Amino acid sequence: MADAHAPAGTRWIWNVFWLLLVVTGVEVALGIVKPEVLLTPLAGTSILNLMFIGLTLVKAGYIVQYFMHLKYETQTLRMAIYLPAIILIPYLTFILLYEGVKVYGY
Repeated sequence: MADAHAPAGTRWIWNVFWLLLVVTGVEVALGIVKPEVLLTPLAGTSILNLMFIGLTLVKAGYIVQYFMHLKYETQTLRMAIYLPAIILIPYLTFILLYEGVKVYGY
């Protein structure tokens, strides 16, 4: 079973919790402050929105790895799950941003 390599104890879960808390705190702080320099348009949206997308993907990756126990699975299974997401999420994000600019003319 793949869980044979899982760490013992609860220290790892607290480390992941604090990391996710910090990333969420950064997202909330950026959402409240909205620095002008990050509102510069880039790729059909603002740099701030791209940062939100990136930070959300980081959080999703940690949640999938640790709380869905994929970190300790075989490499083949992990790649079968990660690769479609790694390919499709940026592709769909690009399509939505590009077409949104074309339709709404921002």
